[in-house]
Amino acid sequence: MKLKIDEKNDSMYLRIDESAIVDSEEISPGVILDYNKDNQVVGVEFLNVSKRGENVNLRSVQLETA
Repeated sequence: MKLKIDEKNDSMYLRIDESAIVDSEEISPGVILDYNKDNQVVGVEFLNVSKRGENVNLRSVQLETA
């Protein structure tokens, strides 16, 4: 699993696995899901991240595991 944060483009991309992407769908403005051949979600992209909440800072990301 990989998380890519792009400050310049104000975006964040979570890649769940490395299977080939065969389709993408914008499910909400600026939220894009990537699907593999089995129609499983393998990636999620968020655009305009800094505008999605107050005090959003792409340089300060916390990872939590349970």
